[in-house]
Amino acid sequence: MCRTYNAAGPGPDPCATIAGVDVVTAPGPVAEAFAARQQAWEEQHLSPLAARSYPARRREPEPDCGLRTPLQRDRDRIVHSKAFRRLKHKTQVFVAPEGDHYRTRLTHTLEVTQVSRTVARALALNEDLTEAIGLGHDLGHPPFGHIGESVLDACVQERFGRPFRHFEHSLRVVDVLENDGQGLNLDDDVRDGILGHSSRAPVPRTLEGAIVRIVDRVAYLNHDIDDAVRAGILREEDLPAEPIAVLGDVGSHRIDALVHDLVEHSARAGAIVQGERAGRAMDELRTFMFDHVYLGAAARREHAKIEHVLRTLFDHFTGDPERLPDGGGAPGADLAQRVTDYLAGMTDRYCIRIFEALTVPEAFAL
Repeated sequence: MCRTYNAAGPGPDPCATIAGVDVVTAPGPVAEAFAARQQAWEEQHLSPLAARSYPARRREPEPDCGLRTPLQRDRDRIVHSKAFRRLKHKTQVFVAPEGDHYRTRLTHTLEVTQVSRTVARALALNEDLTEAIGLGHDLGHPPFGHIGESVLDACVQERFGRPFRHFEHSLRVVDVLENDGQGLNLDDDVRDGILGHSSRAPVPRTLEGAIVRIVDRVAYLNHDIDDAVRAGILREEDLPAEPIAVLGDVGSHRIDALVHDLVEHSARAGAIVQGERAGRAMDELRTFMFDHVYLGAAARREHAKIEHVLRTLFDHFTGDPERLPDGGGAPGADLAQRVTDYLAGMTDRYCIRIFEALTVPEAFAL
């Protein structure tokens, strides 16, 4: 039931005498004024360097929503996508962790997004654009984290001579694979930020995209340290002394220091930049984490298992593509893309289940 609300409580029901609500031809006074009010607010409150919410720049033009900016609408499309829901069962660092408190690809995404919004607000940039990019940046990540991406890339390179990069696949997810093959028709600034979030990709054209690019690294370095300590792979005293002395000996302190450094240096530069000292400390921590966690002994032990699982599935479906469910999910794509789309979309547990179905004999009924 449609009701109005004010300080005195619910008012009369304006929808009681009509069969339906047509928000396009009869949007209502709030919706009619929304876009103009939002644009006026942005001109008054946002930095001249901030991206603007209007006009939407989509591949397929469509009417704007009367109660959300185009960027808020993109945020909602991402959150309601199937790929976003699958992130809760995708590895961040630790494969199928038994504890309840380890990060997943979904919790990583949420941490990146909320820290990025903090930076955007402090710099008077567009929080809605920052949020949409943050929520969508890892939609194309395959199962089993960075190891899974490395294995899938090697498989596709060896068989078809093309790379697999999760940031490119994230864009493919929102452009092609979601919404039953129609894509989400996102604004170009959101698409650009999703593609450019990785240090291996071209730098995003907006400052909001550049925020997510740096904060992604800030977030994963610090929460991966936390998870590695929780898993017993690291001890706090193992961390390199110099960057810890610069940034702090607690994860929350390190994130706070890096965010303050990023905001202050960016405000002075008119660009999204880190200070030299903080940036160097973060790079040292990143090198340490690759040596001791991401490519350390524990990760290498799991790497062989993950490679066996993914290569078995890759070889099976490239050798017998008729077994790809729904043709791989992308009608019209070539074999390499169809197999890649299917495997990259898997959660860790679904990938293991399909592997077991192919390789483990079923129990015989007696």
